[in-house]
Amino acid sequence: MSMNDTNKRSVVIVGGGSSGWIAAAYLNGALNDQGRQPNIDITLVESLDVPRISVGEATIPSILHVLEVAGIDEAEFVRATDATYKQAIKYRNWVGNNGSSYYHPFTRAPFGPIDRSGYDWALSDRTIPYMETVSAQPALCEMGLAPKMLDPWNFGAPLHYAFHMNAELFADYLRDFSVVRGVKHLRANVTDVEMKDDKRISALAIDNDKRLKADIFIDCTGFASILMAKKLNVDYLDQSQFLLCDRATVMPIPYDVAYPGEMRSYTTSTALSAGWIWDIPLQSRRAIGYVHSSEFISDESAERELRAYEGAHADNCETRIVDFRVGWRRKHWEGNCIAIGLAGGFIEPLESTGLYLSELGAVMLAEHFPYSDEHMDKLAFRYNRILQNRYYEILDFINLHYCLTKREDTEFWREVQKPERITDRIKAKLDFWQYKHPSSADLEDQFFPAQAQSLSAANSSLEDRRPPVDTAKLWSHYSYECIMYGMDYVPFDGGASPPDLAGRPRSMIQQRVSKRVQAAPQRLPTHKDYLRHVAGFQEPRIGPKPIGWA
Repeated sequence: MSMNDTNKRSVVIVGGGSSGWIAAAYLNGALNDQGRQPNIDITLVESLDVPRISVGEATIPSILHVLEVAGIDEAEFVRATDATYKQAIKYRNWVGNNGSSYYHPFTRAPFGPIDRSGYDWALSDRTIPYMETVSAQPALCEMGLAPKMLDPWNFGAPLHYAFHMNAELFADYLRDFSVVRGVKHLRANVTDVEMKDDKRISALAIDNDKRLKADIFIDCTGFASILMAKKLNVDYLDQSQFLLCDRATVMPIPYDVAYPGEMRSYTTSTALSAGWIWDIPLQSRRAIGYVHSSEFISDESAERELRAYEGAHADNCETRIVDFRVGWRRKHWEGNCIAIGLAGGFIEPLESTGLYLSELGAVMLAEHFPYSDEHMDKLAFRYNRILQNRYYEILDFINLHYCLTKREDTEFWREVQKPERITDRIKAKLDFWQYKHPSSADLEDQFFPAQAQSLSAANSSLEDRRPPVDTAKLWSHYSYECIMYGMDYVPFDGGASPPDLAGRPRSMIQQRVSKRVQAAPQRLPTHKDYLRHVAGFQEPRIGPKPIGWA
């Protein structure tokens, strides 16, 4: 859509960081043809007084869409953000405190007209972990291989992948990239918010008595949420009864302190006494953080557990605490203001959805962009419905990991299994899957016999009162099978009390999976070699390994 300057819509983004610059870069790419056709005027105002939260971030494959629309070269991005590749999450000690593990990979082998792989595995002797029978990526991760080839790809269906990155470097890279392509950048504090009426913002007062007028305002001010929460008073839907963790103790491990000799192409999630540790490899360091519940462990004890996981070589590495609250705004779009990122909500990043939610906010805004004020409420109605559904989908899927654990060694793990800690939607899914194995039809409308009846929408006020719908946009039934079977939970075959597996048929790896695994070492480079090729990665001196890797 093209328009002259007199009709050009203006957008002001308040707050930088990853969320703000994702919004700027994506909107500029999608609506301004990467700056070549400036249809929309985009300004980002960023305070110098707000400290930045610099942690290693893991992403999901959706990040590739953002890079493509913005016009970002992948190799340049990898070099600029200290990035590494990611093709799975490995879960350790989630079933029990016994060193057991399973993978949740991004790629699953294709199947025929009827997919019985999960069902057949469930009725086998289960001697091979389920995901290893349907995906090559667990084996590729164990072999230290990259999900890409040095030469043009000719190794069957492409492997899905994402990245680990330095979030602060990512924001800086997006800033420089966007400014060159026409996004205006102001460094100033917002001192006041001027209103047209009780829902619409007219302008922002900033330092030096200046004003910023715009048609649309995007709140990327993090947990402070100075527009959506403090000015527009949009309610917060607290979900902490279902996810008990409320803070993270984070610690970077530079490679000059310890380089373990391997560059994993996956995120590791290791369950501890009151939560879990993320372990993310970057090119220059590892980023680890203990996501835990302050109700079940003190800050001091959490730091001790984190240091015990890493080992004595990290005694001089500094830690810091990041507090958070699980939940989201009742609306992400109110009037002419849209909250993106932490200003709109937060769910603990067990499945690496932190940056994804910022991406989603920007992608959906581009799709529902209000080119006039006339129909803004109707666009906001759909935008809010989509965001709400996706937040609930993420909440439920992460809740699934906790409610299926068999750990009873601490009060925290006993608590997360209680019925009141499990969402109604997960209860309904698990109840239904007692009678059949999961399949794609189960997520068509996500309404099962055990669920409460639907409420009708109040159309006159554009108030959406319907219960959320799991759209399976992030996780299909394959991912549900992965978590359930990875945690030894097969509800239609005994559930928490599995039957005697002796005498059953042996678990079988799909032929196309075994062929790919066998050929992979000759076709795929190691992750380290691929990073050398793409980013000039220089391998440090090998030092001690984390104790928690043993």
